[in-house]
Amino acid sequence: MTKQPEVTAFFDADSSTFSYVVKDPQSSNCAIVDSVLDFDYASGGTSQKSADKIIEFVTAHKLNVEWLIETHVHADHLSAAPYLQKALGGRIGIGEQITVVQDTFGKVFNEGTEFKMDGSQFDHLFRDGETYQVGELECQAIHTPGHTPACFTHVLGDAIFVGDTLFMPDAGTARADFPGGDAATLYDSVQKILALPDAYRIFMCHDYCPNGRALAYETTVAEQREHNIHVKQDISKAHFVDMRETRDRSLAMPRLILPSLQINMRAGHMPPPDDNGTVYLKIPLNAFK
Repeated sequence: MTKQPEVTAFFDADSSTFSYVVKDPQSSNCAIVDSVLDFDYASGGTSQKSADKIIEFVTAHKLNVEWLIETHVHADHLSAAPYLQKALGGRIGIGEQITVVQDTFGKVFNEGTEFKMDGSQFDHLFRDGETYQVGELECQAIHTPGHTPACFTHVLGDAIFVGDTLFMPDAGTARADFPGGDAATLYDSVQKILALPDAYRIFMCHDYCPNGRALAYETTVAEQREHNIHVKQDISKAHFVDMRETRDRSLAMPRLILPSLQINMRAGHMPPPDDNGTVYLKIPLNAFK
């Protein structure tokens, strides 16, 4: 019988992002999924308010962090993984296709030769279908590209962490128009998730409360298969691709895409400081027109 991990959600209202602590029910071992570093765009200031809540929780419950998992290179918030790792330990992991993302956006931001495009900023690069452990909890990494080339879904016991691939059923699916994204590929990736057991729990990375409903972050495979407005059973791949591409053309870029990509493709580390000791981020003009 599949084990049910204890899942605790932490919500960052500024970026509408959920981070999670996922605890093995038979030990004190846990994983942290999709952490957030607070960032004020107007001032360029960072803070650790969201990450400190996770540290307080982990410390209070005397948990042992084994993994700091990034489901993908987020374009809407900055990762706090290095800050959490320094305080709590654990290995920072992302899908091995991070190298594709690094190559793409290393060129967009005209990174110098000091920026390595081999994923070495991360402690571990997950392979499609790879299994791993959180304590006694059996886990699997599944490559689910389409939103980005490096998107992975992580199945920890009966808990599924989908990143941006899926939203709550009344919100549908992720956009697929970023460099390396593809609507047809996204549809195929969603089918991998919907092929998992009906009762498995699915945890969102974001919720934008469509039609003013209350905030929500958990659903099931069965609920997604029956009710997701973009991919429920009576929606064909061709219809999905047409809908997704049409919708994506109307969407603005995420507010924090430029700082997020530069930092998250470095595993949450900042770019190296200039000779005056200050760290700078680049704004490539018209790169995302």
